[in-house]
Amino acid sequence: MARNLPWVLLIIVVSCLVSTLEASEGDSDSLYKSCVDQCQKTGCVGDTCFQHCKFSADGKAIDGPWYMQEPLYLRWKQWDCQSDCQYECMMTREEERKRNGERPTKYFGKWPLKHVYGIQEPVSVAFSALDLAMQFQGWVSYFILVYYKLPLQPNRKTYYEYNGIVHIYAIIVMNSLFWSSICHSRDVELTERLDYSSATVLAGFSLILAILRSFSIQDQSVKIMVTAPILAVVATHILYLNFYNLDEGMVL
Repeated sequence: MARNLPWVLLIIVVSCLVSTLEASEGDSDSLYKSCVDQCQKTGCVGDTCFQHCKFSADGKAIDGPWYMQEPLYLRWKQWDCQSDCQYECMMTREEERKRNGERPTKYFGKWPLKHVYGIQEPVSVAFSALDLAMQFQGWVSYFILVYYKLPLQPNRKTYYEYNGIVHIYAIIVMNSLFWSSICHSRDVELTERLDYSSATVLAGFSLILAILRSFSIQDQSVKIMVTAPILAVVATHILYLNFYNLDEGMVL
C-alpha cells in the first residue's frame, strides 16, 4: 500500500485540478446556485420576473419555449428560463461583488458581460463583423487586381500560381469570422460547434498555405504530400470536437 501511496496522491491532485478547470468560480458560488434555483421555481430575481418561467405539471413550459413565441428573425437567440435566470443571477451577484470591493469572476469559463438586445458579447461581435468586412473588402480588391489590372494568360487564367488557393483561403477566413460573430452573439451548442470547427479549418488551411508559399511548392504531387496529412489531422480534430468532446481549450 505504501508503494502505491504516491500514485494515489497524484490521482487525487489531478482530480482536484480537473474539477477546478471544469467549473468557474462564479458558477460554483453557492449564492449564485441558490439564486438560479430560486429563479427557476419562482420566475423572478428580485424585481425582475420572466413570463416564460411558467411550467405545467409535467415540467414543460406552458406556451412552449419563449424564443418560439418571438418573430422568426429573433428565434435564433433561444433564451429560455434557465438562460435568463443564469444571466440575471450573474449580473446580480456581480453587483454584490462590486459593492463589496471584490473583483469580477468568470461564469462557465467566461467573464460576465452585459447583454445588448439579446447579444451576449456585443464588443466581440462588433470587432468580428468589422474584421469580416475588412476581409471581404480585401478579397474583392485582390479579385479586381488579378483579373482586371494585371495581365492574364490567353486562356484567361492568372499568372499567379497560388490564385485558387488564395480564393479558398479568403472564403475560409470569412466563414470563420461569420460563425465567430454568430457564436459571440448567442453562445449555444450549435453555434459553438460551427465556430470551433470553422476555426480549426482556418488554422489547418493557414498552415498549408504558409508551407506552400514559404517553400514555393508548385509540383502537384508535393502539394498533395503536404496537404493530405494536415487535412487528415483537421478532419480528425473536427470529428473529435463534434462527436466526442466539445472543448474550447482544444481549439485555442
